[in-house]
Amino acid sequence: MRSCVRAEVRVDGVVQGVGFRPFVHRLATDLGLRGMVGNDERGVFIEVEGASGAVAAFVRAVRERPPPLAVVDRVTSREIPVTGEPGFDIVASTGAGRGRALISPDVATCDDCLRELADPADRRFGYPFVNCTACGPRFTIVLSSPYDRAGTTMASFPMCEACAAEYHDPASRRFHAQPVCCPACGPRLRLVDAASCKIPGDPFARAATLLRRGLVLAVKGIGGYHLAVRAGDGRAVAGLRARKRREDRPFALMAADLDAARRLCDVGPEEERLLTGRQRPIVLLGRRPDAAIAPAVAPGARSLGVMLPYSPLHHLLLRRFPEPIVLTSGNLSDEPIAYTDEAAFERLRGIADAFLTHDRPIHTRTDDSVVRVFRGRELPLRRSRGHVPSPLPLARGPRRPVLGCGAELKHTFCLAEGGRAFVSHHIGDLENYETLRSFVEGVRHFERLFGIRPAVVAHDLHPEYLSTKYALDREDAERMGVQHHHAHIASCLADNGAQGPVIGVAFDGLGYGADGTLWGGEFLVAGLAGFRRAGHLAAVPLPGGAAAVRQPWRMAAAYLGGGAPRSLGVRARNAVLWDAVVTMAGHGVNAPLTSSAGRLFDAVSAIVTGRDAVTYEGQAAVELEQLADPRERGAYPCRLLTAPAPEPSGGFAAEGRDLVEAALEDVLAGVAAPVVSARFHNGVARLILSGCLRVREDTGLTAVALSGGVFQNMLLLERACALLEDHGFTVLTHRRVPPNDGGISLGQVAVASARQRRSGET
Repeated sequence: MRSCVRAEVRVDGVVQGVGFRPFVHRLATDLGLRGMVGNDERGVFIEVEGASGAVAAFVRAVRERPPPLAVVDRVTSREIPVTGEPGFDIVASTGAGRGRALISPDVATCDDCLRELADPADRRFGYPFVNCTACGPRFTIVLSSPYDRAGTTMASFPMCEACAAEYHDPASRRFHAQPVCCPACGPRLRLVDAASCKIPGDPFARAATLLRRGLVLAVKGIGGYHLAVRAGDGRAVAGLRARKRREDRPFALMAADLDAARRLCDVGPEEERLLTGRQRPIVLLGRRPDAAIAPAVAPGARSLGVMLPYSPLHHLLLRRFPEPIVLTSGNLSDEPIAYTDEAAFERLRGIADAFLTHDRPIHTRTDDSVVRVFRGRELPLRRSRGHVPSPLPLARGPRRPVLGCGAELKHTFCLAEGGRAFVSHHIGDLENYETLRSFVEGVRHFERLFGIRPAVVAHDLHPEYLSTKYALDREDAERMGVQHHHAHIASCLADNGAQGPVIGVAFDGLGYGADGTLWGGEFLVAGLAGFRRAGHLAAVPLPGGAAAVRQPWRMAAAYLGGGAPRSLGVRARNAVLWDAVVTMAGHGVNAPLTSSAGRLFDAVSAIVTGRDAVTYEGQAAVELEQLADPRERGAYPCRLLTAPAPEPSGGFAAEGRDLVEAALEDVLAGVAAPVVSARFHNGVARLILSGCLRVREDTGLTAVALSGGVFQNMLLLERACALLEDHGFTVLTHRRVPPNDGGISLGQVAVASARQRRSGET
């Protein structure tokens, strides 16, 4: 064995913006090694020279003991000629090739920085932009790869002498921390009124005063602007709702610390881990009956969406105003969150009374992530800040790079190459130009950032989705249609590292079916490459098309028809239009057929809760779930009928009308609404079991994948999983991407990848 060797080491993964080069420098110095380390468009490159044993120990440590924020995917090394050059240097980054380096998500402020923030003797005391290699903005400020200050929105803030000394000091926490700054050289905070005039005094003290007075404060966060009011002030919350045009949808809350969150909600061990982790998402928590918040924050909801401060600015604001605050996205309903200063002052001036803002630009708009806990583990409902752009592994990646264009609602896109899938931040609903532009610009940014040029563009089958139209307009790649519910099941498979085939239960609102009708209550036999429809909810008319989505009472009319008693609440409330809608449904005039599970929930909700019209997607189903008595074990029956032609042999149709009529019978008999709701949920869970048993008998499959927006319903998900497991099924649920349409893009990529492999593409 030679006593002195030199090795070239390459490290791939999330290794930029996480203190990797300083870590390598310290490690090499401690081991008495010489060489260099730098960033390039692929990751981190290292040359290390010294005693062979020390070099081997170095490579092991890089692989096994990286910095806390790093995610090391691969470490490769090879011997190269010894040079004898002294010292170990961090060298300038190179970027001659396509960008491939993985960028860290934005990370919540670390404990070390919080101590500095609170220390009057520290030069960063009270400075709202404190950060280090272990925390701070990353994805939202990066412009290009490799990750260096010049390629971020911090490029316009030259470091002062003190910050530069820290940046170049291997012993410092800020050694090569790209966003490093201080009050002398970094971004500046300001508080201004709606006319952009500066409000004198300490910005945080004055902002706290405004909140106490019941005013609306716009706050520039990591990924965009939020709107804040005092959560205990009913008038302020109602005023924000009116200005924002958000009638019913619950607002998210920010609590000052974990103890404050516990005063609002029940917090278990996994919820605590999520609340205090470096991603800092909004966590849906069970609401305490004595929570000191205004009823209008989350009308009638059993749960609250709570997050803790994740930036120095939030920490400082909540220190001056330690009460819970509403912290909701800075937009009007249905618009994307404002993230540029110009857009914020233009769009929010009629909503916010004052703006707590600063001059560090946000490059990529990024909403807060939303999660909940199911069976002791994280279930994402919106994957965005804190998670993006960390890639998801693909057990078998595409032979050619793929772009999954996603669906229409809760939109994300996904770019994949090799074994990595980059699911984008939450874009929103593609229903206006601003959101569509965000999608198009986001795709370009990801392509540049990761150096991936898609050869295949996978898209939904719905011809009117803006994401589909975008895909069909891309002439630089092969286009591949993927059925909506197959994509749902494929996303669940990819999320679990599985290939299938499985029994896929895809329950959602609406999706374009392979036969051109509107699906939404599907039992599929599915692998990644293909599927067949084994069963579904029996189709019913959707009277008025999109109007029936906005007005759930129309679905009650479609299911009950003219036979509903005139005294029935839902019919009496809508007596003027009831007969016309029933006729519309009966004759199929502007009433396309749908097998949607979401519309089944709408029908029952209109009968049981009185929810005739919705102000946000899924509202009727959410309120029906909130109403249910979890102690009730009764279940309404639902027949499985042989599906009409042209369904495949053995196909079935579940008669959802049975569930609606059973709920109606109980309502007319005076059964309490919480009991009716619970019996309906239990009936749907038993329907899922019955359908899966029928498919297992036909195919022998014993694994079930549950996906689609309906499976955000925790009562249904728990009851269905328990029944399936009791009958010997293995159940796959989502873990890293949402079951709703936010996971569709990953499913499209997984399907396109599998089809490439099946066709033997090279």
